[in-house]
Amino acid sequence: MYLSWIIPAKNEVRHIEKTILEVDQYLRGKNFEYEIIVADNGSTDATAQIVDNLRGTISHLKLLKTKGPGKGWAVREGMLAAGGEYRIFADADNSVSPGQLDSFIPHVCKSSQEPSACFDVVIGSIEIEGASVEEHAQWYRRALGKFSKYVIRVIAGLWEIRDTQRGFKLFSRRAAEIIFSRQRITTWGFDIEVLVIAKRHGFRIKEVPVRWVNPAGSKVGLGAYVSTFRELLEIKWNDIRGIYR
Repeated sequence: MYLSWIIPAKNEVRHIEKTILEVDQYLRGKNFEYEIIVADNGSTDATAQIVDNLRGTISHLKLLKTKGPGKGWAVREGMLAAGGEYRIFADADNSVSPGQLDSFIPHVCKSSQEPSACFDVVIGSIEIEGASVEEHAQWYRRALGKFSKYVIRVIAGLWEIRDTQRGFKLFSRRAAEIIFSRQRITTWGFDIEVLVIAKRHGFRIKEVPVRWVNPAGSKVGLGAYVSTFRELLEIKWNDIRGIYR
């Protein structure tokens, strides 16, 4: 199988059907085999039922039921359950539209390529030239977001990566299996951790500009910034101790 598309979801009844249909429509136009995995992480609304109903018309759709602390849990379980040579996780609201994957695929390593000519981890970024943002969040969230990115880059040792937090990341099979089997953080800080693990294992990381739509009513509250900073320190400590190696 060429591609696995993982969608972590919890109580996404407002978005999940539209998101799945958009992803499937995009992938149907490609000349490769694919699967869509919705990693439902303990939803208490009708998210899982909607996915189950769609499986009747979308043969490539799979429902993976998980129950753990945070989005990172669902992403990890989806990545390790996937069968694709390339594996992407994307947010359940399609804040980065599926078609933008077209600009990622040329950068990812193919079996015939020299590792120095390609990348095993290709991530979406709104902090590099060519990116655009449609922002609906409050001004203080935008300010906190900008500040937190600098803090993350300094403490995590990821200075060359300008945007660690976008929910649109593509991995080769080998990178996914190594990185996500070592992932420990399962809440907001997991995005940082997987990139630290990737770097420690010598995987080359490429940022690609994306158009990002940040809808109103985001689930990311102020408490998430405090939680992420605490997890950032935990990641740093794990890295110092050589846990990720």
